[in-house]
Amino acid sequence: MTPKQLLESPAFRRLVVRRWTMSLALTAALFVTYYGYILLVATNTSLLARRIDGETTLGIPLGVAVIAVSWVLTAIYVVWANRVYDREVSRLKAELRD
Repeated sequence: MTPKQLLESPAFRRLVVRRWTMSLALTAALFVTYYGYILLVATNTSLLARRIDGETTLGIPLGVAVIAVSWVLTAIYVVWANRVYDREVSRLKAELRD
């Protein structure tokens, strides 16, 4: 298989679509999480100012949750890339060599 044939193959095109779909879905999830928190800070400060344990307000654990969600989304992408994307890239590379 030539490089041009590989780039035009349905398998390669599917892989590109899957990568973009995964990237955009995770980006959208992060966008909603981050900007949702920012909008909450801007529009409902009284909710975030509620004390939940002594000196800790609700805004602190929610801010930490935003950071944790970003780590989880990154981990999801890494696991997907290792299990799905990298295997398919290796398979396509092998086809190219043959």
